[in-house]
Amino acid sequence: MPRTISATPDLKSFLALVKKKHTLIPVYRTVTADLETPVSAFLRIAAEEPEAFLLESVEGGERIGRYTFIGIRPYRKLESRGRSITAIDGKKTRQYEGDIFHELKSALSEHKPAKLPGLPPFTAGAVGFFAYDVVRQIERLPESAKDELGVPDACLMFFDEVLAFDHVKKEIFLIITADLKREPDAERAYAKAVRRLDRLEKQLAGPLPAMKKHKPLGPLQLTPRTAKRDYMKAVAKVKDYVTAGDIFQCVLSQRFDCQPGVDPFEIYRSLRIVNPSPYMYFLRFPMKKPGSKTETPAHIVGSSPELLVRVHGGQIEYHPIAGTRPRGADEASDKQLEADLLQDTKETAEHVMLVDLGRNDLGRVSQFGSVEVKKLMFIERYSHVMHLVSALEGKLRPDLAPIDAFRSCFPAGTLSGAPKIRAMEIIEELEPTRRGVYGGSIFYADFSGNLDSCIAIRTLFMHGKDGYIQSGGGVVADSVPQTEYEETVNKSKAVVRAIERARSR
Repeated sequence: MPRTISATPDLKSFLALVKKKHTLIPVYRTVTADLETPVSAFLRIAAEEPEAFLLESVEGGERIGRYTFIGIRPYRKLESRGRSITAIDGKKTRQYEGDIFHELKSALSEHKPAKLPGLPPFTAGAVGFFAYDVVRQIERLPESAKDELGVPDACLMFFDEVLAFDHVKKEIFLIITADLKREPDAERAYAKAVRRLDRLEKQLAGPLPAMKKHKPLGPLQLTPRTAKRDYMKAVAKVKDYVTAGDIFQCVLSQRFDCQPGVDPFEIYRSLRIVNPSPYMYFLRFPMKKPGSKTETPAHIVGSSPELLVRVHGGQIEYHPIAGTRPRGADEASDKQLEADLLQDTKETAEHVMLVDLGRNDLGRVSQFGSVEVKKLMFIERYSHVMHLVSALEGKLRPDLAPIDAFRSCFPAGTLSGAPKIRAMEIIEELEPTRRGVYGGSIFYADFSGNLDSCIAIRTLFMHGKDGYIQSGGGVVADSVPQTEYEETVNKSKAVVRAIERARSR
């Protein structure tokens, strides 16, 4: 018989939930978090795991978010390349044709989860990414850009083993979610969950693994994938399309290649210091390089300021960001820069256009009359920059699921342009390579109808020793090619600074 005092709920309460036909039941215990940090916890429990995630948040650029989530040992994975889907369940692998959005929606709706009071908002579910290029499953686009990196269109890992920091209560929740469909014997499912809790707690109490040491390295060498003159020609071509009336704006980007020379998690540790943001993430998963038959570790390390879509309790949130200024040296200069941004007619006109695009995207999946601009053009400050932001909300239609809201808004207008489809056609024409992770989304969703996602910007994608940073800017009628080129270089600097900080230690 399992121990019945070491976890919540106890066995009796667990069996009562089973009788109510719940098929997913979190089993948890808490430990005090005053001597532990998310970084040390991740190193203790996930350093050697081939698949893992760490999600953190700094709200408004300046206040630590309440929760941090760490997940290890996913029990299922869905990977999409075009309409070819690979599903891995434990040791079983199958490949088939399908729509990744439909497959995810189906997977998230197959359970009746138990909701226990006092638990963090995420206890189990899908965590991963949608690459920008998954848009081809939403819209028919030309396919002229080269696929140089071989990034899947989507990689979604399903976790039932989660560690959640509550920074307000100074507690860590160790959570194992028992799946009664995979283990129908309730007492055995409970016993298994308690044993896994014991293992997780033992790992958390263990010693920190030895850090890999390296000699301090010099400045990072960045290699632009696109020559400067070619990028500036592409900007000029976008301006021609704007003048011709094809589009109002197109977000053109370029990729910078590098070899960071340090452990990806060390880069994450630096990035969370130099560029704290509402969405900070570290994902690890195995992936094949183009032409290779063997998988090697891939990592996504990022610090994004921009929400894509959040759905909670049927309420949809969408927060477009368009318009940026550097932070000032003091409060007075910050205020002056804020006023300058709010009075910049070019920036505000672009912003309003993207707000209208967001309202249109939300309108397709929201109840009639429910879409509202809750707050128009307010300033959010971050460590090095300030952004012009708006907040939109809508009420999800009852016949739709949260993933439908995500699909409707993907990709973000702030990473494509307006009108969106024509802008994406021009991106495909003028950018020489597929974007991969850049402009896509880092994503998590649970089995209770909640979803949160951000736009994958200020992000490093690493595969083996190779690193890739991509950045872009919105091109409009009066854009200056030289200035647009410099903007892409400047936007890559937060990630570059983080890599160089990690290289110097």
